[in-house]
Amino acid sequence: MDILDLFQKGGPAMWPLAVLSILALSVILERLWFWLRILNQEKEIVNRVLDAAQENWDIAADIARQATDQPIGRFLYAPLRLLKVDLETFRLALEATAEDELAGMRRGEKLLEAVIALSPLLGLLGTVLGLIHSLRSIRIGDLGTESTAGVTTGIGESLISTAAGLIVAIFSLVFYRLFQGFLVNQVKVFRKAGNDLELLYRQSPPEFSKSTAIVQEASRDTFNSPRKQAKNSFPKSSEQPNVNDSLDPE
Repeated sequence: MDILDLFQKGGPAMWPLAVLSILALSVILERLWFWLRILNQEKEIVNRVLDAAQENWDIAADIARQATDQPIGRFLYAPLRLLKVDLETFRLALEATAEDELAGMRRGEKLLEAVIALSPLLGLLGTVLGLIHSLRSIRIGDLGTESTAGVTTGIGESLISTAAGLIVAIFSLVFYRLFQGFLVNQVKVFRKAGNDLELLYRQSPPEFSKSTAIVQEASRDTFNSPRKQAKNSFPKSSEQPNVNDSLDPE
């Protein structure tokens, strides 16, 4: 018995089950590709940014900016791209970006939850409809005779939809739990990377390199286009220059 034959004998409930299985498979493949790219690169990005931050915050910001195609890169770049940074602003930028990135990592989660919940119910509905159709043809006088053989066969075929619904739900649940585990691990990675970056900021904040920032800002004002010069010429709120003005947000 091939798959097409099973599909036809499963009844009308097999069609919505087929749609749900296609949706679940598309989400699973997209999420697998997403997590594969993240898990292969994020450790290297974190190490490069933290190592650079120990020597020069400008270099660390540039490395993080180049990695903004990854969630961890956008997370680390959020506080480094600000023009004026204090400790509270630094922490708020990390927390806000972490919430946004973790929310984006949950994409497709609701669809998988719906497939896991609906697939067994649709399979059970197909079985009930098949039983109703089979039992309707039974007559009292035919009980115990060979004429009931077709009825028992129909009852067995009606269970195909239940089996199909369970298979779709189990398959989706396995990958749903796998993605949940990846997400929990990402929370730990973000927390550790954010704490390490904040600790480096406390130990050697960018203000320690003010003279370098002044030279870099003057150099940009000399060679940048008039549009960028206008963008970098905001008035300072205090007499002392802020080193974070040297972090080009672009």
